[in-house]
Amino acid sequence: MRFAPITDRLAHLGGAKWDIHSRARRMAAEGIAVIELTIGEPDVPTPPALIDVAEAAMRTGRTGYSSGRGEAALLCALSRRYTARSGRTIGTDQILCLPGTQTSLYAVLTALLQPGDEVLLGDPMYAAYEGLIASTGAAMVPVPLHPEAGFRMQAEDVAARITPRSRVLFLNSPHNPTGAVLRADDLAALGRLAIRHDLWIVCDEVYEELVFAGTTFLSPLSDPRLAERVVVVSSISKSHAAPGFRSGWCVGSAEFASRVLPLSETLLFGNQPFIADMTARAVAAPSPVAAGMAARFAARADLVRRRLDGVAGLAVGRPEAGMFVLIDVRATGQTGREFALGLLEKAGVAVMPGESFGQGLAGWVRVSLTQPDAVLDMACARIVAHVGARPEKAIA
Repeated sequence: MRFAPITDRLAHLGGAKWDIHSRARRMAAEGIAVIELTIGEPDVPTPPALIDVAEAAMRTGRTGYSSGRGEAALLCALSRRYTARSGRTIGTDQILCLPGTQTSLYAVLTALLQPGDEVLLGDPMYAAYEGLIASTGAAMVPVPLHPEAGFRMQAEDVAARITPRSRVLFLNSPHNPTGAVLRADDLAALGRLAIRHDLWIVCDEVYEELVFAGTTFLSPLSDPRLAERVVVVSSISKSHAAPGFRSGWCVGSAEFASRVLPLSETLLFGNQPFIADMTARAVAAPSPVAAGMAARFAARADLVRRRLDGVAGLAVGRPEAGMFVLIDVRATGQTGREFALGLLEKAGVAVMPGESFGQGLAGWVRVSLTQPDAVLDMACARIVAHVGARPEKAIA
């Protein structure tokens, strides 16, 4: 039987990137004491007040079909949020509500790209981005994010890779997996490039509320010169510890939203009303749990640095936001995948190989900061023992 080309384009871009995480889960199910430091699951439950809103909405009949654009109360709440944040009016006609950041990005990229187009995307990158781009038939053009530049995308690196086929500049700030946050001058330089070459700017901002002390989050949506070409996406998955509710949105120009609305309606007609009510409550005020998470994750990143930086040549990064810290393991003579696999099988610690996030992290691993301090400290002790047990030439 015949299948559409999209199935070939995505054949190697699904769960294969997460095979070490899946292996760790299987080991844990078999009773092996594995410390899981792979995925970005919030370390607190969804706030009870939000659960109460969703439950009350279901009990009062908010279980019917939704609007393809989104429920009115949620659209209004998002309009107020982004108007206040950007300093310019963001109307409800500029917003579409969809299930989570992933679905929002799928809709956005499907609406902006066609086969033969190119997407400029930072490398390293969140593991799902490659599949989202491939699903459209467009080509991903990796732009190296350099550790010495704090993993922030540099305009000169983008400019060197622009071709007549370039159509979208894909940003992620705060960034997963590096924890980098773009500065005002970064965004200004990237914005000038987008205007000069008539590029869309798509920015995933799902970690906006998990920025560490001393760093300021800024969005390209706030630049009025970019108003017609910027689309931002986000959700309550990280900020409100609610990943399972799959509630997200995209914000752009009114024309953008109007053109994408039929696609949104074709996909699934917006959020479930009871989840939309919960999300409207969530985005109407700062998250009650995000600040605490950001403080804990920053402190845990410092813990990992204290315990591991310089041990057997390991080098630990310094994230500015998010749920992860990166460790450069190249001094061990191993790839990130080899190191992660050995660490899991010999020490019972599960981390993500950097290669899952692009060749820019070959020889690195990503460590989740969402486990309690004592568990993370135990994981560090196991890593120290693991690298210390290796032959000297392997860790020189």
